[in-house]
Amino acid sequence: MKISADFTVVPDDFAKAAAPEYRTGGVPVISFPFYVDEVAPDARYLHWTFTDPDSIPVCGFEWIHWTVANLPIDALMFDFNDSHALQIPPDFSRQMTAMIPEAVQGRNSSASKFLGRDNDPAVIMRYNGPQPPDKDHDYYLHVYATKEPLPGLNQGFWMNELLHRLRECGETPDQGGMFVTGRA
Repeated sequence: MKISADFTVVPDDFAKAAAPEYRTGGVPVISFPFYVDEVAPDARYLHWTFTDPDSIPVCGFEWIHWTVANLPIDALMFDFNDSHALQIPPDFSRQMTAMIPEAVQGRNSSASKFLGRDNDPAVIMRYNGPQPPDKDHDYYLHVYATKEPLPGLNQGFWMNELLHRLRECGETPDQGGMFVTGRA
């Protein structure tokens, strides 16, 4: 599987410099577009994590920005004339629940009880754009594909639950990833 985007630095609309209308509670919430190519032919579901390993020296853990599970590949638009058959469109995080209700999004690090943030699902269970406080950070988007949906994952699952279900699914998931940079 190959994961790609039309950028290597996350554009401002999806990150720290996002305009106020692209934020909720001060957090950038418009997810960036990306492509998923060369998926195993028998795969039917996509799942992903978007994290910030460079946050470890800043806050002591890898910041979770976005998790998705059980997205049926058939629900995505295919354009056989395009070199990228599967595209995750911009702002997919906010639109996904209405477009594809069987797919679920998990909690991100904004849901931590240690942050004291509002419990607004638009912030704690959707995409949170990069906002590195100290210097540019490299973020990792890791996409998995499976033949079957992962059981037991509901809206607001935790990333560790997704990783456990991937390990327990009885198959070796197809997977790929990419790094992008978020500006400080």
